Amino acid sequence: MASVWAKSFAKLPVLSLFFLLLLCLPPGGGQKKKENLLSEKVEQMMEWSSRRSVVRMNGDKFRRFVKAPPRNYSVIVMFTALQPQRQCSVCRQANEEYQVLANSWRYSSAFSNKLFFTVVDYDEGADVFQQLNMNSAPTFMHFPAKGKPKRADTFDLQRIGFASEQLAKWIADRTDVQIRVFRPPNYSGTIALALLVSLVGGLLYLRRNNLEFIYNKTGWAMAALCVVFAMTSGQMWNHIRGPPYAHKNPQNGQVSYIHGSSQAQFVAESHIILLLNAAITMGMVLLNEAATSKGDVGKRRIICLVGLGLVVFFFSFLLSIFRSKYHGYPYSFLIK
Repeated sequence: MASVWAKSFAKLPVLSLFFLLLLCLPPGGGQKKKENLLSEKVEQMMEWSSRRSVVRMNGDKFRRFVKAPPRNYSVIVMFTALQPQRQCSVCRQANEEYQVLANSWRYSSAFSNKLFFTVVDYDEGADVFQQLNMNSAPTFMHFPAKGKPKRADTFDLQRIGFASEQLAKWIADRTDVQIRVFRPPNYSGTIALALLVSLVGGLLYLRRNNLEFIYNKTGWAMAALCVVFAMTSGQMWNHIRGPPYAHKNPQNGQVSYIHGSSQAQFVAESHIILLLNAAITMGMVLLNEAATSKGDVGKRRIICLVGLGLVVFFFSFLLSIFRSKYHGYPYSFLIK
């Protein structure tokens, strides 16, 4: 009887034998392996985060823990170039804000394994930059737990700036994770204000017997002009948005001080506009002085020409900057 069973079994097709072997395998073996791999990745990311709020990654770590599945956590990655030889001052400024944000998340009561902060430096992961066709730094990207990054998962640094609060708002939009930014105490502003008050108080005390200078119209006019120059050059926008001082192209090393878009600006650009406005105002003051003074005619003529030159040249320069930001603006004067 056994020999008959053996002969019948030998005649079974190979496919049927394979099917029987599959039935003998324990169910869920592949799923179990996937869960174990995911658990190991989450555990490793949590261990790194416990040591440092921002996890440094090279190419291998990036591909394994950020790009490769399985993954049930979101990752914020800052692509940067922090080495001194790169001379990227913007990268250092952005890194400081990024550290503040990551520390705020790491030491908050809401901290979990659903979100991690990482950084990829160009000198440690150049292959990652090439893989993502990335040619500028710093750049912030969100890699969601499921699916591939979309266009909105790349932070618009040029338009919004890299302040921690702006990054936190962007992360909330992409991950629904709310991060309250806690900044370390900064007493520089308080100290500066105290020094200013002390200086003014000391000056008033020394001149307590002669306070006629308080009624000096020229002094108050100069102070008012300084405030006007600061506001019209975009200093308040800089304070709110926190843009970089300038932008250095990592490919050719060229530094841009004027932003190419009308929706953003650099800090250096504000300083340039401030100086141009001051020069134009100086020219207008000289023109007024030449017209109203009663001095020597030759001297008044020289003052008039100098004032006219200041107004014409620096207004032309200011108009050319306006043209470079508002593309398609048709008008120019002397400088294009």
